[in-house]
Amino acid sequence: MGLVLFDSDLFFECAFFDYSVTEGMFLKRNTRELYVDRKLLFSLVAFVIFGLIMLASAGVVFGQVRFGDEYYFLKRQILYGVVPGVIACFVLSRVDYRNLKKIAVPFFIFSVLCLAVVFIPGIGISAYGATRWIDMGPISFQPSEMMKLALILYLSAWLSSRGRRNVENLHEGFLPFLGILVVVGFLILKQPDAGTFGLMTLVSFAIFFSAGANISHIFTFGFLSIAGFFVMVRSAAYRWDRFMVFLNPELDPQGKGYQINQALLAIGSGGIFGLGLGQSRQKFNYLPEPVTDSIYAIIAEELGLIGSVAVLMFIVFLAYRGYSIASRAPDAFGKLLAIGITSWIFFQAFINIAAITGIIPLTGMTLPFVSYGGTSFVFLLAATGILLNISRYATIKSR
Repeated sequence: MGLVLFDSDLFFECAFFDYSVTEGMFLKRNTRELYVDRKLLFSLVAFVIFGLIMLASAGVVFGQVRFGDEYYFLKRQILYGVVPGVIACFVLSRVDYRNLKKIAVPFFIFSVLCLAVVFIPGIGISAYGATRWIDMGPISFQPSEMMKLALILYLSAWLSSRGRRNVENLHEGFLPFLGILVVVGFLILKQPDAGTFGLMTLVSFAIFFSAGANISHIFTFGFLSIAGFFVMVRSAAYRWDRFMVFLNPELDPQGKGYQINQALLAIGSGGIFGLGLGQSRQKFNYLPEPVTDSIYAIIAEELGLIGSVAVLMFIVFLAYRGYSIASRAPDAFGKLLAIGITSWIFFQAFINIAAITGIIPLTGMTLPFVSYGGTSFVFLLAATGILLNISRYATIKSR
């Protein structure tokens, strides 16, 4: 009988699956399958590692110039993002997701209060013309990132408890749904952060549609969203400038169009194979925000078309696994929750990549699991932990 010194599948099952140790043997606690989606888990781990590598590369110059430490952003990302995020992911992957339904309302209310607190002088932090952070001593906290998860959880709990007939009803479904978005949207647009509100609108639409919304309400919602987009664009000069630069990037290459032009220059410089990891030229204080919303341009410059496409494939694969879990969820709450979390990751990545490649106007949206931002990292990993937990109870088809 052969001796197996290390079994990778067994190792991950010990860490993430419900196994116990008895006399050197791993035994299932019950007969029901409680395996997390391994493909999603392995992909997530690989993508997080890749993101840290690219953040280390993209932030070398910016960190040295601004803080005197080449790896300033990498260290803070690990300390305030990865470590607490992995803990949250691990815990939530093991806590039955159905228990989260009980905290959906208080979590949503708390998130709304936190969004309001940012406007209190001495507590809220203003930077780059926006007030989006709460001062917590050595670190800052961005409530809008928490609200993304809170809104998904609340809508999933509320709509799953209403039943399809009530969701289709104008007064029981559509109007309350709009009311929730209006409350959240008012506080986020006040910061201002139109990009985040646009993302939340798309994710909310995905959940509402999946819950069985009336088709006429869907078209009405789409019309209101388009109309609201143009109102937001015209209501703020900087948004209008971004929109005009999107239509004509050469309009002001040294001013309003500087970031998108430098981003396109970085992407074009990468060619097929890229300049090589760590060899970006644009990160030498030419490309604004190289560690946040512009990091995809650095990836394209250093890793070329091959690296850029690989990132897209990663995102698409994560979305595929997430929607697959949603299709196999054992109840409506799990289905809507999985759809909301997956849509959040997919839509945010799409918006970031589309904006930095000039397909849509610049939004300031970060690239999930890659861009710098501790609050975003923690809640993205926490949400993924919930998704992994739902996969434990998913009906067994193909995994």
